[in-house]
Amino acid sequence: MLFSYVSLIGGLAALIVAGDILVRGSVGIALRLGIPNLIIGLTIVAFGTSAPELVISLQAAFAGSGGIAIGNVVGSNIANVLMVLGMPALIAATPCGEKGATRNALFMVAVTVIFIVLCFNSPLSLLSGLVLLALLALFLGDSVRATRSHRKAVRENGNGSETTDDLPEEVEDVPQSAVTATIYIVLGLIGLPLGAHFVIEGATDVARSWGVTDAVIALTVIALGTSLPELATTMMAAVRNQGAVAIGNVIGSNVFNLLAIIGITAAVVPVDVAPEFLRLDVWIMLACAVLLLFLAARKVELRRFSGLALVGAYCLYIFVVYWMGKVA
Repeated sequence: MLFSYVSLIGGLAALIVAGDILVRGSVGIALRLGIPNLIIGLTIVAFGTSAPELVISLQAAFAGSGGIAIGNVVGSNIANVLMVLGMPALIAATPCGEKGATRNALFMVAVTVIFIVLCFNSPLSLLSGLVLLALLALFLGDSVRATRSHRKAVRENGNGSETTDDLPEEVEDVPQSAVTATIYIVLGLIGLPLGAHFVIEGATDVARSWGVTDAVIALTVIALGTSLPELATTMMAAVRNQGAVAIGNVIGSNVFNLLAIIGITAAVVPVDVAPEFLRLDVWIMLACAVLLLFLAARKVELRRFSGLALVGAYCLYIFVVYWMGKVA
C-alpha cells in the first residue's frame, strides 16, 4: 500500500517537473527560431503548463478510466477558483478587475455550459472533441486580436517593442543553448507519460483502499496536485504584490482544461462520463465559473476574509465528495 502512495505523489511531482522543463525547453527553441512571444505564450506555454492534465486524461481514457479523465479536469477547475484564488488572498489583496477579465470569464461560463450539455450526451465523442477544439481556436484567435491591439496601443504611446520580458514570469528563465533546450524537451516528453502512468496506477490503488471510486480520487488528490503549478504561480505573485495576475491565470487555465484537454482527449478516444459527475460536480464547477464572472464584473478585491471563505468552501467540497464516494 505504501508503494501506491509513493507512486501517486512521485507521479504528481514528476508531472510538474516534466511539464515545467518541457515548457522551458520549448520556449528556448521557439525564441531561437524567432517565433513571437505572443504566439509562444498562447500556444507553447498554455499547452505546456496543461500537459500534466492532458497526459493523465489521455492515458486514463485509453485505459477505460473515464472517471479519472473527467474528474481530473472538473476537479482542477473547481480547485482553480476556490484554492488558486482563495489562497493568495490570505497573503495580500487580490483584485479581480483585470482588463478583459469580464469578457473572458463570460466566455468561460459559456464554455462550461456547453461542456455540461455535451456530458449529458455521454460518451464524449469525436464530434464533441471537435466542437471543443473549435471553441479553443476561437478563444486563441480572440486572445491574439486583443493582445495585438493592446501592444499596438502601447507602441503608439512610445513604450518600446516586444522583448523576452514579455514572456510569462514562470518561463523567463529559459535555456540559451539549443542543445540544452532540446535535452529539456526530450526529458519533458519522457517524464510526462511516466509520471501520468504512476499517478493513475497509484490513484487507482489508493481509491480501492479508501473504498471510493477512482473518480473521487481524480476530483480531489489528482485535481489538486495538477493545480499546484497555478497555485504556486499565484502565491508567488501575491508575495510580490502582483495579485492581479491571479484571475487571468485561473480563467486561462480553466478554459484550456475544458477545451484543449477534454477536446483533444475526446477527439482521440471516446470518454465515458460517469453519472456521479452529473449529480453534483459539474454543477459546482458551473457555480464556480459564475462566481468568477461575478467577481470580475463587479471588480471585487479579494481580501483575507474572502480568501478564507473560498478555501473553506473548497474544503467543504472535498469532504462532501469523499463522503458521497464512500456511501455510493
